[in-house]
Amino acid sequence: MGGLTAALKLALNGLDVRVFERGHHPGGKLREQQVDGQSFYTGPTVLTMPWVFEEIFREAGANLGERVKLHQADVLARHAWSETERLDLFGDHERSAQAIAAFAGAKEADGFRRFAAHAKRVYAALDVPFIQSQQPTPVTIFARFGWNGLGELMRIKAVFTLWQALGSYFKDPRLRQLFGRYATYVGASPYHAPATLMLVADVESRGVHAVEGGIHRLPEALADLAAEKGVELTYGAGVAEILIEGGRARGVRLENGERIEADAVICNADAAALGAGLFGEQAKRAVPPIPPKNRSHSVVTWNLLARPAGFPMQYHNVFFPRDYADEFKAVFDDLRLPAHPTVYLCAQDRGDPSAPEPTERERMLIVVNAPSRGDSQVIPEEEIRRCGEQVTALLRHCGLTLAEREDIAVTTPMHFERAYPASGGAVFGRVNHGWWGSFDRPGAVTKIERLFTAGGSAHPGPGIPMASISGRLAADMVLKSL
Repeated sequence: MGGLTAALKLALNGLDVRVFERGHHPGGKLREQQVDGQSFYTGPTVLTMPWVFEEIFREAGANLGERVKLHQADVLARHAWSETERLDLFGDHERSAQAIAAFAGAKEADGFRRFAAHAKRVYAALDVPFIQSQQPTPVTIFARFGWNGLGELMRIKAVFTLWQALGSYFKDPRLRQLFGRYATYVGASPYHAPATLMLVADVESRGVHAVEGGIHRLPEALADLAAEKGVELTYGAGVAEILIEGGRARGVRLENGERIEADAVICNADAAALGAGLFGEQAKRAVPPIPPKNRSHSVVTWNLLARPAGFPMQYHNVFFPRDYADEFKAVFDDLRLPAHPTVYLCAQDRGDPSAPEPTERERMLIVVNAPSRGDSQVIPEEEIRRCGEQVTALLRHCGLTLAEREDIAVTTPMHFERAYPASGGAVFGRVNHGWWGSFDRPGAVTKIERLFTAGGSAHPGPGIPMASISGRLAADMVLKSL
């Protein structure tokens, strides 16, 4: 999404742009897999911040809504801890507050109202100086706020962990679990991720959308628009080397040996691959390598067909174990699959709120967190099987049984490492731990002249809108350099 967005913006500014994509479809991690004529999600399942894409399409003289149909969810997600402990969150914060009051009491609902107001404040404070800034640092953030704004930085709890900050709003450990899950949106632990991730609550309140026809329709529409504006897209074309001559990027050499000269190059691969030298020894110095200990977490996923019973599923469903701390200790410290993982289940056929409930077996994606050591650690099949049994047990504990189940595919950190080399299977790039973690991602500008980076492993971070913003930032710097 970063590369497509950058390509479109550059073409609109009159440049000749070529995109080389190793895969056979646009979208990168935003993709689906086809099995026996059915498509299954293998990456992101929803779209937030649609205004980012409305602006991208509008700048190109197109209308997002005419090319991609979005369905806004009424229920953001259904959360469960047992058969009798269920909580829905809504885009409308007051509806969520009322649901929390019924679930955990009036004081917790008041805590949520304060939390939601704080999340809005965090997003407003960081939107321009961080998210949309080229390469923010603590110095540039401080310069933006100045001495008078130092109090604002303290008020948004920038130096606290997410888990610490949540304790000032919620006493119920289940609610801390629920909102601590925001850390996993960037592949981090809530016990180490910065409290500024609370801004996710504000983003989600503005709309969580499913894409009609599948999430891959978005990159397809963006690729079509880029082609209309003159971008040349070549699929099945892996890049073997980024050519560096005279201290600057001069083009690329494809895996088939073809050399393509260029005035500037944007690398939309995982930054870890660039830093590991997979695009050539000379290009290696463009960004620092990412040590395994600094990787975000990976995941294990199950794509399956089943007929659900006993639990009124929504499009998004999250099932929580009791021991949340052990899950993240397992993933980040012990480097093993958690014994009792949190389970995310996307009921893929329920993305259109106006459609009737499916009557046949449904397509589902189940995701659990895993260590990102796919390049050095093979998770035994027996361990994957035991994890799957724990997933099934937790679902059953929460009232959900999956009848007539047929597992279509299981994806592990090793699979993600093969798809995104040098990542170890980390699907979110560098981990966002500690107050410095937010500033530790590569920016658009690298140490090599006219070589730029974009994508979810670059600033401002993972997620469909953020990766797309990174492409726009990279395009801006290309235009400035030329």
